[in-house]
Amino acid sequence: MEVVLEKSIINKLCTFQKNEITESVIYSKLARKEKKLENAAILQRISIEENSHYEFLKIYTHKSFEPNWLKVFYYFWLSRILGITFGIKLMEKGEAHAQIQYGEYLSYVPGLKNIIEDEDKHEKELISLIEEERLNYVGSIVLGLNDALVELTGALAGFTFALNNTRVIALAGLITGIAASFSMAASGYLAKKSENDPTALKSASYTGLAYVLTVALLIFPYLIFDNIFICLALTLTMAILIILFFNYYISIAKDLPFKKRFLEMAFISLGVSAITFGIGYLLRKFGGIDL
Repeated sequence: MEVVLEKSIINKLCTFQKNEITESVIYSKLARKEKKLENAAILQRISIEENSHYEFLKIYTHKSFEPNWLKVFYYFWLSRILGITFGIKLMEKGEAHAQIQYGEYLSYVPGLKNIIEDEDKHEKELISLIEEERLNYVGSIVLGLNDALVELTGALAGFTFALNNTRVIALAGLITGIAASFSMAASGYLAKKSENDPTALKSASYTGLAYVLTVALLIFPYLIFDNIFICLALTLTMAILIILFFNYYISIAKDLPFKKRFLEMAFISLGVSAITFGIGYLLRKFGGIDL
């Protein structure tokens, strides 16, 4: 006997159904682009499960849906640019509310329990099996990023009051940053090499690259503005945004707490900047430096 559901329940099931086919397409597209066969197999498996959820709900709605192509485009390219793990974990977090809503309709559609179990357990287990190189080098990236933020925000704050010339500050910061990035990468390489770590070169490369990119972003305001205090304010803002983005990325991709890590990094970077700004002021006032 066919189950007759209220229109409001049917409408909600239609929403669930469209979400399932959208996620199925996202996983399928990512699987086709994934070079690592093990990862591609996992993504395709999840895509098939999402499609089976779609087909199950179709039994009750008697409707077919196109995926939300805007959402497909967004999560596909987000995953391609920032990594599969980050993209799909962010998508799954966004669907957490939908899973709670599934539970509200169990009395009408008992089969939803299987979907909830798939979403809550099985797919999370599959996602945890995905291997992504960049996440294996998070420690190296943190080393380069954190050191660049602390050292260069501090140096630029000190240079700002000591030198009083945006182009000279940018040049001094660039020289300091590039030299420090090579030093940091070399130190990281030698440390790993001494432990006979086969990833020493790649680890050092991630450290150096993170350092150089951070340097470029922090120095940029000094290359386009003439007011030293506007430049410093923008640099400190940029530092906070870098810390914010990186910690948000790691909190999603590695399932780590966000708030504590963000506040810790921000406090250290801004604290060092404040101290070196004061040192720069004293050097300029009592050292006779006036550029």
